[in-house]
Amino acid sequence: MTEVETLIVGAGISGLATAASIGRGGDLALLEADREIGGYCKTIKRDGFVWDYSGHFFHFKHAEIEAWLRQRMPGQDIRTVVKKSFISYAGRQIDFPFQKNIHQLPQAEFIDCLYDLYMARGPGMPPQPEGNFKEMLYARFGRSIAEKFLIPYNEKLYATDLATLDRDAMGRFFPHADLTDIVKNMRQANNASYNASFTYPAGGAIEYVNALASEVEPSSLRLNEPVTAIDLGRKIARTPKGEYRYRNLVTSVPFPALMALCGQPVDERVFTWNQVLVFNLGFDTKGPKDVHWVYFPDRSRAFYRIGFYDNIFDGPRMSLYVELGFPRGARIDVAKERERVLEGLQAEGVVTSQKVVAEHSVVMNPAYVHITAESNRQVAEAKQRLAAQGVHTIGRYGGWTYCSIEDNIVEARQLTTGLGLAKAWSWPR
Repeated sequence: MTEVETLIVGAGISGLATAASIGRGGDLALLEADREIGGYCKTIKRDGFVWDYSGHFFHFKHAEIEAWLRQRMPGQDIRTVVKKSFISYAGRQIDFPFQKNIHQLPQAEFIDCLYDLYMARGPGMPPQPEGNFKEMLYARFGRSIAEKFLIPYNEKLYATDLATLDRDAMGRFFPHADLTDIVKNMRQANNASYNASFTYPAGGAIEYVNALASEVEPSSLRLNEPVTAIDLGRKIARTPKGEYRYRNLVTSVPFPALMALCGQPVDERVFTWNQVLVFNLGFDTKGPKDVHWVYFPDRSRAFYRIGFYDNIFDGPRMSLYVELGFPRGARIDVAKERERVLEGLQAEGVVTSQKVVAEHSVVMNPAYVHITAESNRQVAEAKQRLAAQGVHTIGRYGGWTYCSIEDNIVEARQLTTGLGLAKAWSWPR
């Protein structure tokens, strides 16, 4: 049996940030079920193209964290880019977010959106119920804005009825706007959001992963070693290769799977999620310029979003990521969906005469978790109970939440500091 002060399960951003905060020489072991580190931040390099598992662009609010990471990426070309994002709507390109740019719609549709918005949010109008995500969209933006973009797009993304989601399922990442914001935007555009600018390294998202990993003792990392059971009472985690006795266990394992490992009951009706199929496509020549990603509410299109890697570094060949959402239990025919994607890209004018010369696909499962009032309640109760037994569940999947990559780093820093484990003098405070 191996005994460690801190056992970390999962070598994605959250797990690596936890280990980096503890620092080299710390009494820890980092277990990863996969043969590589990075989780969903893995990068694929093929025939001169650089793709991530999905579009992982980095938005930093904490300058000290960004500086710390950059110091550990010597020689890497890291671009800071002001995003250009749009919505493909009825043959038009509308600036994102949709709700602040309804004046770019055809006149009749603009009038519908403005009228419904006023009737929902105007002075003296009675407040509407906001008991779930769908009701929130209707109450805050009116029927037309909700049904033209917000509902169809998010249903394609989440692959579920939005009425099942919590009102604040997207938290600070949802681009809220009130009536005054929307009217002001008609005269002077202000489409700033949390991701108004982003940074991205030439080597892909894995460069940020490697920066974190550079502060982790290699001997503490155990790849191809999944946890198969956790004995909460004895504080022992079992793997196919042995047992680990721990004082603290920090895990980013998806919350329902963690509960199963701990022998705890979990309600599968409460904890649901979507799958996302990602196609990374490399073409022989350039495509559209001056765009980084585009949203597609049209239900006839297989994809809900596409992004252009080549427009970050002005590459000579079009390099896309294309995202499709599916329900949790759906069986995905990748070959069929590929054909639908190519047909849709041609119909949208993204692909004209270009030919695919390299490609990669991956299914992320889980991808976006479905956040409900009940899932929030159960996670909060379980996290408190587990923490009392030395188990701390963090990250998007461990915490069953919607968060950014930087949020994962901040959470790991706060946890290790609170537990008195943060010993790395170079870790940003």
